[in-house]
Amino acid sequence: MTDTTTALQDAGQQAPINTPLFYGGREHKTDQTITVTNPAKPSEVVGHAAAATRDQALEAVVAAKEAFVSWAELSGSERAQRLTEAAGTIMTESEREAAILSSENGKVVGESTFDLMGLAKRFELACGLAEEVDAVEALPGPPTEVHISHKPMGVVTIIVPFNWPIAILGASLPYALMAGNAVVVKPPPSCPLATTRAVQRLAEKLPAGVLNVVTGEDAEIGEALVSNEDVAKVCFTGSVNGGKRIMSMASQTLTNVTLELGGNDGVLILDDAEFNEQNMDLLFMGVFGTTGQVCMNAKRIYVHSAKKDELVAEMTKRLEQVKIGPAQDTSTTMGPFHQKAQLEFVQALVQEAKDSGAEVREFGELPGGEWADGNFMRPSLVLDPDPSLRIVTEEQFGPTIPIITFEDVEDGIRMINDTRYGLCNSVWTSNEESAHAVGTRLESGYVFHNTHGPALLDQRAPFGGVKQSGIGREMGTIGLREFQEPHALGILKG
Repeated sequence: MTDTTTALQDAGQQAPINTPLFYGGREHKTDQTITVTNPAKPSEVVGHAAAATRDQALEAVVAAKEAFVSWAELSGSERAQRLTEAAGTIMTESEREAAILSSENGKVVGESTFDLMGLAKRFELACGLAEEVDAVEALPGPPTEVHISHKPMGVVTIIVPFNWPIAILGASLPYALMAGNAVVVKPPPSCPLATTRAVQRLAEKLPAGVLNVVTGEDAEIGEALVSNEDVAKVCFTGSVNGGKRIMSMASQTLTNVTLELGGNDGVLILDDAEFNEQNMDLLFMGVFGTTGQVCMNAKRIYVHSAKKDELVAEMTKRLEQVKIGPAQDTSTTMGPFHQKAQLEFVQALVQEAKDSGAEVREFGELPGGEWADGNFMRPSLVLDPDPSLRIVTEEQFGPTIPIITFEDVEDGIRMINDTRYGLCNSVWTSNEESAHAVGTRLESGYVFHNTHGPALLDQRAPFGGVKQSGIGREMGTIGLREFQEPHALGILKG
């Protein structure tokens, strides 16, 4: 038995994990808990997370508000030093922590390990912006010499999703802390254990109240963490509908928001695109990684007719190697959906495509035995569906993708942009000038060239969407500024 398998079993039914609230520098118990189960085997309890009351959530905000004053007084370099030391805890017992995340989330252990690594890397990048934190720009006079600086905002609430909760936390948490804010983190109620443990390890290395973590159901503690006069900013990653609810709640107190929401990301493959093992592997992962449950995964492929057969052959070759199963099985390459409702939604989209006459090619075998009731689905390609079908117009967030051909690049660009979303897109061409010319016309916050998905996302750049894919940006200097308020001091010159 491998160490990873042992860790998975220890994290699952044999040794349930229990996590408390952690705020004001200490643990807090609750009367109620959230039961967390394994998506690959819903009858298996992975652990229990504390379910905070509204009053406890309010207490966490108060603790953050009290800690904010002294934390904000530190220089950027002083905060960077303390955060770098705290970040050394992220990879502590990483094999066990990844196993816990896989058991509660459903994704394979390798992805859970990268989840932890993503948080560590993003702390490193944020801490590297220490000089930017305190930078002052001077606009010379006369009559007035204006000094423009950037000040911390106060208490920040960060709400993360289930799919990559720890790495996604890294897109906001270290930048919020580097900017001088105190933070309350709310992990996803369906998948809170590993995230809570990671945040608590960090918080224990920082001054009490600077970093806090509160778990619980959205209805119980959402208002206390969002529409709260003592919360200066809310950073939310999740669905479009979830973002709308957060924005509505935050509007009650005019609280600043950053929303990173869904993306019906498009891939545009031109007739001069060149395929090789590396970029096809990256595209495959950029479609089917995490069972398709990634906001920046490709959700639609538009391919020039001259490249369609080659593309389908390359994707087929990789899909034929997929092993569907639980994270407990180290040979698994594709795990279950995190939630049954999402499985049923994607199954309905694929069935609609079949009923409409589209060619649907499915791959792999569903696991049986003790895993028969898991949230598993065979991955598929949907060839040339009617563009009006929901498999094309909606973000499926699952292991299936429509492939639609075009002849003229203008038609391809039009189809890519014909969506209410705009998180990421990609353009595939061997001509760098074409990549610039076409890429700048694709309506999204980030455009890849000859790749797609998280693997080659440049994390120095701002990340976020346009249209209904979000408001604001995370990461990079722009992401840092999202957690600061511009401050202008005008000195009158005689």
